[in-house]
Amino acid sequence: MTDRLEEAAQILKRSRFTTAFTGAGISVESGIPSFRGQDGLWEKYDPKVLDLQYFLSNPVESWKVIREIFYDFIGAAKPNHAHLVLARMEEEGMLGSTITQNIDNLHQEAGLLMVSEFHGNSKRIRCLQCDRVYHSLDISLENLPPTCRECGGVLKPDFVFFGEAIPQQPLGEAYRVASLSEAFLIIGTTGEVMPANQIPLIAKEYGATIIEINPEPSNYTEHITDIFLQGKATVIMQSLEKLLFPPALNDNQDGVD
Repeated sequence: MTDRLEEAAQILKRSRFTTAFTGAGISVESGIPSFRGQDGLWEKYDPKVLDLQYFLSNPVESWKVIREIFYDFIGAAKPNHAHLVLARMEEEGMLGSTITQNIDNLHQEAGLLMVSEFHGNSKRIRCLQCDRVYHSLDISLENLPPTCRECGGVLKPDFVFFGEAIPQQPLGEAYRVASLSEAFLIIGTTGEVMPANQIPLIAKEYGATIIEINPEPSNYTEHITDIFLQGKATVIMQSLEKLLFPPALNDNQDGVD
């Protein structure tokens, strides 16, 4: 593992443009469970509440579950060390863009500026009638469904529901930065969700070196990954941080006072 970490760090240092591609796994250590798999949210809740047509027909029932998952529970989560290391990489010029499938806003809360939100953001709530956007903290969820103060239309979280297309702007931006990448850092995603799972393939096609951080092998590991760093996102990113940003040499290290 040590050799692979050092190799990954050298690739990231040399890369003229690096993209991070993150999924639910990077936020698990912030207390946010994944949706799929063992102990995932869809074992407890019926995913139909996030089906667009169901939401339009049953906004009250959908909002009851949406409020519990995304605002009572996930809304209290804070960035973890993996998010913070990415923000430091961006600040130091080592990270050109972050594409995230997550809707939790934790990258931005960690300080990242260049974030492409592939599936939207739960902190934004949009009116289905007049398209006005509110911050979630500005909307009361006591009476459901919440409605627009301007036109009275039903409000919907501004993230992609089942049966809803990916917005063209984040889709195009994700494809663009993937094609520019010399290094492409996959963190916490298994590669199961379409069309997001195609983005690393585009990066590979354009010649990027793929570095993958996951607790278990993913759909990418045997096919496109060049360096697989197995483990929790926080642990691996902390190890990379030490290699990318070694502590400055102490002026008194020679013992001269």
